[in-house]
Amino acid sequence: MVQEKNIPQHRRLYEILRKHIIDGIYKEGDLLPSENELCQLYGMTRPTVRQSLSTLANDGYIRKHQGKGSIVHHLPKEIGILSVSGTTSAVGSRNLKTRIIVKPSLIPWSEDFMFPLTELEKESGCIYFERLRLLDNEPIFYDISYIANINLPRITSRQFENRSLFQILREHYHIEIKGGEQRIKAIPASGRISRYLHLGKGQSVLHLERKMGTNNPALFLYSSIFCNTDKYSIFGRF
Repeated sequence: MVQEKNIPQHRRLYEILRKHIIDGIYKEGDLLPSENELCQLYGMTRPTVRQSLSTLANDGYIRKHQGKGSIVHHLPKEIGILSVSGTTSAVGSRNLKTRIIVKPSLIPWSEDFMFPLTELEKESGCIYFERLRLLDNEPIFYDISYIANINLPRITSRQFENRSLFQILREHYHIEIKGGEQRIKAIPASGRISRYLHLGKGQSVLHLERKMGTNNPALFLYSSIFCNTDKYSIFGRF
């Protein structure tokens, strides 16, 4: 397990409070402990606590009410794929499954890759894999991931089935996601995408191309994600 010192304090408190909300310890309409109480309970500064609460508010878990405090909001139905905390964290305890379509393997980078690459990335090779993400057994994301093979020993042999990529990177390689850039557009679904996401032939699908930075300045995560938004919209901070 990753040691707590490797997780920012505001993120640690966010995850604790988010889990308590998802697990029903705090229900819709309940007040969270005050900022002073959270500072005392977790030994954190007021700016740290405020940052955690602001992220909870932005992600739809609480409403900040002047004079009352932080009130638990209904859980968002949307999927937080835009959040740097990752899909698994945003979905929480709902029935999210990950099916591996193509197992992680080391391949050369494509000549016409969607983002410019550094010389180090090109020399290191690409860790490539494909996943299908299902929520309540409904396919919602078809995710193609690309990671430069920079100081990630044995990553291709790790278990990715029903596991969070971000969690694997945190636990085994102390890699934290720091944000990035993305392009979003609607495109007609190809036959393969239609089959995976249970879409009609030629139906529009939301396509995201992402480049995410990490606490290793040389290491970026790239992904090409096809989203079925018939049932769930997407939201989040990026």
